Amino acid sequence: MSGAEVSKFDARLDIVPTDPGVYLMKDASDSVIYVGKAKNLRNRLRSYFGKNPQGNAKVLAMISHVADFEYVVVGSELEALLLECNLIKRYQPHYNILLRDDKGFPYVCITMQEEYPRIMKVFRPDKNMVGAKYYGPFLGGDLYRALQALRDIFPTKTCRKVLPRDIGKERACLNYHIGRCVGPCRGDVPVEEYRKVMEDMCRFFEGKYDGILRDLEAQMEAASEALDFEKAAVYRDRLQALRAVMASQNVSFPRESDRDAVGFFRDAGEMCFRKLELRGGRIIGSSTYFLKDEGESEESLLEAFLMQYYPTAAEIPKEILVSIDLEDHDTVEQAICDMAGHKVSLHVPARGDGARLLEMANANAKEALRRRILRVGTSQQSVETALQLLCDKLSLRDVPKRIESYDISNLGNDDRCGGMVVFTDGRPDKQAYRLFKIKTVEGQDDYASMKEVLTRRFAHAEDEKFGKMPDLILADGGLGQVHAIHEVLVELGLSDKIQLAGMVKDRRHRTHGLVKLDGETIDLAEDAREDEDMMVLFRLITGIQNEVHRFAITYQRKLSKKRNLTYSLETIPGIGTAKRKILMKHFGSIKAISKASKEQLLEAERITEKDADAIIAHFQKTDSD
Repeated sequence: MSGAEVSKFDARLDIVPTDPGVYLMKDASDSVIYVGKAKNLRNRLRSYFGKNPQGNAKVLAMISHVADFEYVVVGSELEALLLECNLIKRYQPHYNILLRDDKGFPYVCITMQEEYPRIMKVFRPDKNMVGAKYYGPFLGGDLYRALQALRDIFPTKTCRKVLPRDIGKERACLNYHIGRCVGPCRGDVPVEEYRKVMEDMCRFFEGKYDGILRDLEAQMEAASEALDFEKAAVYRDRLQALRAVMASQNVSFPRESDRDAVGFFRDAGEMCFRKLELRGGRIIGSSTYFLKDEGESEESLLEAFLMQYYPTAAEIPKEILVSIDLEDHDTVEQAICDMAGHKVSLHVPARGDGARLLEMANANAKEALRRRILRVGTSQQSVETALQLLCDKLSLRDVPKRIESYDISNLGNDDRCGGMVVFTDGRPDKQAYRLFKIKTVEGQDDYASMKEVLTRRFAHAEDEKFGKMPDLILADGGLGQVHAIHEVLVELGLSDKIQLAGMVKDRRHRTHGLVKLDGETIDLAEDAREDEDMMVLFRLITGIQNEVHRFAITYQRKLSKKRNLTYSLETIPGIGTAKRKILMKHFGSIKAISKASKEQLLEAERITEKDADAIIAHFQKTDSD
């Protein structure tokens, strides 16, 4: 497939996050044709939609049919794996089958109906094996790695001996002697002890880690008290392996949890609902819906979604998590109970697992709407329409090709900085983004800070690294910021070459419209409710304003964190302002100080052995915390 064929689909990879997650490829009929997981969503999708797509003929065939995609951001690679498995089962996408072997996806089977249960890889549950437990399906490589990790936690039999037939026939193998098998083949291991290991294995696949953890801790302590330190060390190693697995899955929920979490986010004249489905403690699905935001309250929009979605839902769980306590809570809850045919609780969680799940749903709703806004529309024509409308509304000489936007961010008098983002032909050009740390302005003065940033930016007017001169500057702010920028352009003789406007927000701090140099305000939010073309312009301006604010405040928070880390040196006994400055001058960074040995610390002026010991102890405690 040629690069030209790929370019027909505008994937907008620049606005895809770098988080772990699951992606769903869709064809022109909006059907899911492929489901995949990724540690880094943007990098994985780049392999499909970059200039040189990666893959064999079948992969390239799949790419040629992709008309759109969506993704679900999750907290860990393990969460992505489990969600991918469930979405593949739900949608049975055509290309998932073509791209992997025809046998389908393997399951873990634990034969708990047998006296000595076995753990096996199978490709389909066997209805005749009553009592066996099945987990999955998984991808073959993922299952192999999972079983390898589990053998570090559970001392399971891996040999081909058939029990109880082969008990006592041969000596125990090496795995028994190194603690990786309880050795049921020896004949002196009670059936109950062996079954306990397999029951723990089942508990692990069901996500019941805490109970296993407590059991291992108790066994380690008992072995230690009995002075059997070799056995205690085996339990210690298993505990460490289990904790490593638990740490990698930072989003986990109780096995018995069956819930829907309805997250939402509103911006640019639209409301996005993202519904996450939790079944048996695992996220098994996600659905995204957009509603036109015509100024209604969030309560009325949420109620409308619930009453429109659940009458046709295939399954309604016993609990639905929402962010707002509806005014007609009891009525809506009873209506959903009637639809489900069983008791359903409409709940606003304040803490715990429910709050975490709802936070994830809200974050994914925000991400889905952010991507929709930055895409402006579903085609390049939408972007061109938005730019032409922007030209008309601001009475510009020509349709702007390069738009630069600026924002100032600070925390009081500290960590003052500015951000510049660039949109070329209506698309974010992240290679051209620039950051500025305020150097000359004293105190909190956003107008003076904006003048400094613009002056420094245009000092690089001939620098190719900064790219071409902008056709239009959009300030994140009102008339005051516009005038501050205009003064700089006049001083530099650029006021006739570069056009200018400001982006203003409403009382809820959401994009509202534009303000021109003469003070005229253009209400984009109101116009967007009446006109679809104005909606694409509203999305463009919202996307630019959100992006420049995000870029500037991210840098400000980075500066704040660095400053707080630097001043935290003064909390170390014996280290005051003078020694802090000496350390920073000598080592250059907090990281270098934290990694320095005692000998290296003593090389710094005025640092004593007592100081060096205190510094090392401080960073050891910080790492431990």
